[in-house]
Amino acid sequence: MTPNAGIEAVFRAEYGRSVAVLVRFLGDIDLAEEAVQDAFATALRTWPESGVPPSPAGWIITTARNRAIDRLRRESSREARHAEAAQLYAQDEPAEEGPVRDDRLRLIFTCCHPALATQAQVALTLRLLGGLTTPQIARAFLVPEPTMAQRLVRAKAKIRDARIPYRIPRDADLPDRVRGVLAVVYLIFNEGYGGRAELCTEALRLGRLLAELMPDEPEAVGLLALMLLIEARRPARTTPDGELVLLSDQERSLWDGALVAEGQSLVRACLRRNRPGPYQIQAAINAVHSDAPTAAATDWGQILQLYDQLAALTPSPVVALNRAVAVAEVEGPKPALALVDALDLDDYHAFHAVRADLLRRLGRHTEAVRAYDAAIALTENAAERAYLERSRAALVRT
Repeated sequence: MTPNAGIEAVFRAEYGRSVAVLVRFLGDIDLAEEAVQDAFATALRTWPESGVPPSPAGWIITTARNRAIDRLRRESSREARHAEAAQLYAQDEPAEEGPVRDDRLRLIFTCCHPALATQAQVALTLRLLGGLTTPQIARAFLVPEPTMAQRLVRAKAKIRDARIPYRIPRDADLPDRVRGVLAVVYLIFNEGYGGRAELCTEALRLGRLLAELMPDEPEAVGLLALMLLIEARRPARTTPDGELVLLSDQERSLWDGALVAEGQSLVRACLRRNRPGPYQIQAAINAVHSDAPTAAATDWGQILQLYDQLAALTPSPVVALNRAVAVAEVEGPKPALALVDALDLDDYHAFHAVRADLLRRLGRHTEAVRAYDAAIALTENAAERAYLERSRAALVRT
């Protein structure tokens, strides 16, 4: 591995933890993020000659801490600033307290303060914890990049101006913050499922911590079940050459049986509680898929019923699009296409991909090719784009 590749790997794996540790140490989100970025910039300059250190994450955190202290000393000659820097130099790791013991999970709960709008909570945490760029976060929210940039700036300003402290949430604080926290973890997982496997691993780790922290919160258990059932399919999702394999074409013997069993067990536990929520219903949908020995044996009628429940709880164009896929399997592509055409999702690649497939099944090949073109133009993931290009090419040849 080249030094630059090593730095990129460390960044992808350790950026979130480094920021979380520095926020706890410094008590300042902006300063922590800038210090970590400065440390990685220093690594880019020095590691190609000196090599990747034995403990790269420790090197980044230590360098970031020293850079932050140096900046505090440079920016002001006031005695208080010098005293603060000296105190930080002498400071040992703060004692752990409260119910949340994990730095990254504590950072999520901090960003998910009720004073911030839910979307701002999620966007800010994705930026700090996942190291995602503003364009990546904008795509996750289906909004323009400038809109997302403004949200991130406003969220940080709100934390600063309202003097929202970085502190460990108490038990009483957890219920008010859980919605944003669960949304953050699931978006981290989704970003990882698009190609960054380490983010899936991190999301699953955080999901297990949340389920342990809040065993009486069925949506936390439902989210963990959902991620486990989706992650179980990863070995079958691509060919050895990296080509995407759709769920209907996957070799189910390749699925991770242990993850499937764990996810299904959690879904059954959620059903016994009878307190349905969006993550639990999505987990149940994936459990139905995992129950079927073959794609042909999938109980699409049950899946459609579950999507009806999901649409009633959380109506959205994306939920409606996924429901239309189930409608196509139960009632046929024509009624499904009517549902899809009524949606306002023109900037979403999956909308055009679903529409292209429905048009193909209806024999409307010229329109299907145009829909594939739109999907390809909007797709960022290389494997998904290649699949869409192959599907388009096959259609043109017919």
